[in-house]
Amino acid sequence: MVAASQDTPRPQNTRAIMTFLREHAPFSSMDDTHLAHFAEHASLRFYANDDVVLSPEDGPVKRFYIVKQGRIRGERHNEKDDKTETTFEISQGECFPLAALIGERPTRTLHRAAGDTFCLSIEHDAFVTLFSDSDSFRDFCLRGVSSLLDQVNQRIQSGAMASMGSSNSLDTPLERYALRNPIVCSTDLPVRKAVARMHENNVGSIIITDDERHPIGIFTLRDLRTMVAEEKGPLDTPIGQVMTRDPICLTSHSDAFEAAMLMAEHHFAHLCVVDENHRLIGVVSERDLFSLQRVDLVNLARTIGTASHLRTLVSLRTDVSRLVDAMLAHGADSGQVVKIITTLNDVTVRRVLELNIKKHDPGIPFTWLTFGSEGRQEQTLLTDQDNGILFETPEGMTEDQVREKLLPFAEQVNKELAECGFTLCKGNIMASNPKLCLSGKEWDDWFIRFIDASTPQNLVYSSIFLDMRAVFGPMEPLDALFGKVLTRIQKNPLFQKMLAGNAITRRPPLTMFRNFRYAPDGKKHNLDLKRQGLAPFVEAVRVFALAHGVEEANTLERMDRLVAKEVFDPKDANAWKEAYSLIQAIRMRAHQEMLERGEPLSNYINPDDLNPLDRRILRESFRQAQRLQQKLEVTYQL
Repeated sequence: MVAASQDTPRPQNTRAIMTFLREHAPFSSMDDTHLAHFAEHASLRFYANDDVVLSPEDGPVKRFYIVKQGRIRGERHNEKDDKTETTFEISQGECFPLAALIGERPTRTLHRAAGDTFCLSIEHDAFVTLFSDSDSFRDFCLRGVSSLLDQVNQRIQSGAMASMGSSNSLDTPLERYALRNPIVCSTDLPVRKAVARMHENNVGSIIITDDERHPIGIFTLRDLRTMVAEEKGPLDTPIGQVMTRDPICLTSHSDAFEAAMLMAEHHFAHLCVVDENHRLIGVVSERDLFSLQRVDLVNLARTIGTASHLRTLVSLRTDVSRLVDAMLAHGADSGQVVKIITTLNDVTVRRVLELNIKKHDPGIPFTWLTFGSEGRQEQTLLTDQDNGILFETPEGMTEDQVREKLLPFAEQVNKELAECGFTLCKGNIMASNPKLCLSGKEWDDWFIRFIDASTPQNLVYSSIFLDMRAVFGPMEPLDALFGKVLTRIQKNPLFQKMLAGNAITRRPPLTMFRNFRYAPDGKKHNLDLKRQGLAPFVEAVRVFALAHGVEEANTLERMDRLVAKEVFDPKDANAWKEAYSLIQAIRMRAHQEMLERGEPLSNYINPDDLNPLDRRILRESFRQAQRLQQKLEVTYQL
């Protein structure tokens, strides 16, 4: 029964209500006139434990509610099991029922008081006025947690912008940057004439195209310097013989972030902009992305990639933290920032390998593998080493003989990476471990045993070795290996179920009453944002991805592919991506604050140190992780 006191709502003090509202989003970003409108039309209603507040049988919803004290739980009847399930809980400062009010329909969920509860509420007409007049309130009503995430990202960005000044957004489409009517030529044009054409037009590159205007090569002033310095041929040489073939291309709808990342990863200064038919429509240069150069992304990557001494690499690593601050200031979201960090880490790893090959070339071709968060391109400033080696055994040698040459080399690389800030792996998941320096056949045999024998240790390994990527050496051996691994997992539903069962052991840190459940280790009243917050998303998504043949390792990209394969509902996937990104953003901001205070980096935070908006959205993010795990449980009948 509904409490009798609901029928006699108590008048409220306008100022007190406004003070309460300002502590909670979206009201904290609304104008005082709109808050006053709410307060003047609000009444306070009391509900005793188990009282029904709203029911589907009540007809179209007539009031908008905010929990002032206590909790509301949502209940739905499961016809299949003939059971009533709690689908959500709403706590202090949270609102309901938005979808039903906007749709002018009954609620589909029964709302019940969980303990003695007070709610502020306004009539439908007052809600409509607020919805019409307040942009931030309307945005929240239509987008829910997405708009709250925007507020968090805006605050992170505005804080970082304080010392940076403004610039173009990283999301600006390349059509805004691209040089139209780029200088082009055919493959038979002599280099001398091509350079003259570049000089006349004051550009640093010329694009070589075919008859359909498809870019087939690029020649830059840097190529000219190399050609002259290394005496590769006379200036009458046809440009097709000295051009860089298959230039990197992006469409005009791609953004500045993608362009800058490609330039950073591959150390080039120009890329082609093409249309949907791969016809050349423009060129973007490093200089065109000048606003990004203020944060030194491309320059830092190039400096790392060309460093001649280990000590230079060690000193350059200190610039990455400053870069993270700068990229946040330029509008990069958490997904972009972790890719930036991973890209710079990749460049560092490659350079350490190149410097060691120059000093002591083992004489054996190999592929350097990376696992775990680096394999997923999700590294933050706090990272350790998870790497291995894949080699093809040369004719006339045994695998053990190859290892004799590669292991001392790998040990030196691991040691130097540690000097660069990549701490040695406590579990010895490193290329210097003989068990992780294997031929293609040995890796294949290892994965066969790994999948067929789902031991507890192998399930622990799944969170490391099933997220892998090649960062140096030929890519084809890993592509072939991982193709076989994916096929075996798809054909092995028992292994999938074991993976799923292991994934749900990492529960989000929420109690049944939506309070935070603290980490068992670390400081008192702390959450581990990596193990408790991000891991539930990473591990659940990994299971779905492997089961459906998704080759990508990045968690957000896996979600996109699962939507494309119609495994995930697009709305669910968007909510999970936003929740995952929010936890990652709070984690990165905590790392930056630790660095500013001179503290060692950790993944622990005390939620009491967060503002009300961050606490609320963190709680909502953990609830989304619970929903994702519920989908895993239903899919695999766990």
